[in-house]
Amino acid sequence: MPKSKNHKGLLKRIRISKSGKIRHRVAGRKHLRSGKGGKKLRQYRREGFMSSADVKRLEKLLFRRLRGREQPRTAMRKSPSPAQKKAAREAAAKK
Repeated sequence: MPKSKNHKGLLKRIRISKSGKIRHRVAGRKHLRSGKGGKKLRQYRREGFMSSADVKRLEKLLFRRLRGREQPRTAMRKSPSPAQKKAAREAAAKK
């Protein structure tokens, strides 16, 4: 079976934080800015975090687990560090 590949077009438009949240550009920022207020334009400068429902769709394109804005950190399982793996192997060997 061929290897699953990430969606390259999606990877160019988002950033994945270390905690697994998705950052993206907010829509409506590029043109027709003269009719928008200063507060709205300042808010456009910040990148938004994607909601959990949207993140669920992106997981299928990226072939990995992600975390949305409302999801707690415990929603993702962390991979053990090399030190934790070594300790687990030693504990299994003692049994």
